[in-house]
Amino acid sequence: MSTTKAAPMTAEERKVIFASSLGTVFEWYDFYLYGSLAAIIAKQFFSGLDAGSAFIFALLAFAAGFIVRPFGALVFGRLGDLIGRKYTFLVTILLMGGATFIVGILPTYETIGVAAPVILIILRMLQGLALGGEYGGAATYVAEHAPNGRRGAYTAWIQTTATLGLFLSLLVILFTREFTGPNFDVWGWRVPFIVSILLLAVSVYIRLSMNESPAFKKMKEENKLSKAPLTESFGQWKNLKIVILALFGLVAGQAVVWYTGQFYALFYLTQVLKVDPKTANLLIAASLVIGTPFFIVFGSLSDRIGRKMIIMAGLLLAIITYIPNTPVSIFNALTHFANPALEKAMKEAPATITVDEAECTFQFNPTGTAKFTSSCDIAKQVMASNSASYSTIPAAAGTVATVKIGETVIEGYSSKGLPADEAKAKDAAFKKAVREALNAAGYPAKADPAAVNLPAVLALLVILVIYVTMVYGPIAAMLVEMFPTRIRYTSMSLPYHIGNGWFGGLLPTISFALVAQNGNIYYGLWYPIAIAAMTFVIGMLFVRETKDVDIYAND
Repeated sequence: MSTTKAAPMTAEERKVIFASSLGTVFEWYDFYLYGSLAAIIAKQFFSGLDAGSAFIFALLAFAAGFIVRPFGALVFGRLGDLIGRKYTFLVTILLMGGATFIVGILPTYETIGVAAPVILIILRMLQGLALGGEYGGAATYVAEHAPNGRRGAYTAWIQTTATLGLFLSLLVILFTREFTGPNFDVWGWRVPFIVSILLLAVSVYIRLSMNESPAFKKMKEENKLSKAPLTESFGQWKNLKIVILALFGLVAGQAVVWYTGQFYALFYLTQVLKVDPKTANLLIAASLVIGTPFFIVFGSLSDRIGRKMIIMAGLLLAIITYIPNTPVSIFNALTHFANPALEKAMKEAPATITVDEAECTFQFNPTGTAKFTSSCDIAKQVMASNSASYSTIPAAAGTVATVKIGETVIEGYSSKGLPADEAKAKDAAFKKAVREALNAAGYPAKADPAAVNLPAVLALLVILVIYVTMVYGPIAAMLVEMFPTRIRYTSMSLPYHIGNGWFGGLLPTISFALVAQNGNIYYGLWYPIAIAAMTFVIGMLFVRETKDVDIYAND
């Protein structure tokens, strides 16, 4: 147990933190450009699908990068433990930067057809592989330079990089949108991807100027490096059980809170509440500016009171305030302050769909090839695309779905077996009838800019970001402290990227699919609530505090 008082940060330590953090900011910028532009990318690369499926498909393509992150953790984590931290994450930034630049010059669906989304998804997967090696390298590198008693504070700077990368992507997008005007949706969206080549050049220069981790150099000199990091990390129960606890008792919950607070909040504002994208992006950006310093606050605080207490407190607060239709529900409050007309309409003119439930299918189209032809599926899709909450009323077998909005009843239809022209005409008529009924009942097509309570919405978004800083700020230090030096890069990278890549990265896709299926605009929140609750219970019961652990004790 370390009792050594922390010395002031040296110039070399500041350089290590700056160089690691700046390079990682650029890498996150590359990665999150896609998420920030998901709605436009849906139109450019998935234009062969209906609008709802295109957006879900675009989110899934976004998530593809997250899905492969654990595999990147295995590949680059192993390399990092075999050949060193420095050159391993130099390779990751080259891979990330190259894939991002190519997205900027990739022809769209209209130009080259199905090849466009296929290539896009491949590039996203390359980005995910790169990111799978990046974070573990940066966190390990900084932690191994940090003195005892300051590891939480030092690694907290790495924790800011994901948020700063998202913030930078939003700023570049906003600037480009202003500069290109109406051309942004046509070609302007490419500019943020193309200019990333400049960030790549800076990142490579910075990474080349860094020295190798002293802990790795020492182990190499003493011939103590692991010869089989994967086998040692995951083939021995004493290490594997720590990996499992790290995943389910820390990272899974941290991941869903992170993605709910930053990405789901943005998508909720734009896709559900129909807030103007520029306004929504500015609000998210402002919340990040206000909230980001708390990464350092909670990282530093974890050096004094412990990592576990802060992470668990963040999880508990998130769980309580995510639950919909309670006095403390943050997302109910967002609806109230961002689109009060929608809230009023849902209360005064509730919508229902009367259906034969046997003909309803799950509203999730991961391949984009599924055709929803039943009257139930068509009705649900149209209501979801209009952000209209509804309840489902079971009906007798063979009943054609009907939509009731206030006192207006609209007869649905099945497109199964209909000629294409007739199906198209019925689709247009049905959508028009639903939209007119919604308008008559007070359901807004878009949020009224004058009715958006900007200070209140910003305050709510800041609270969501502070939850993110509580669960994320101390976690790098905690993960580093759980594993010995010889397998640290490999062992900590895998649970981190499974948690953030799978549990977190798939959150927008899963949550919006749940909303489309259930009909309630708040239903998607039950996914992060369930995962965070699982992590809170496991973490409280089985994960031990690591604050005073000697990270070299088991070398």
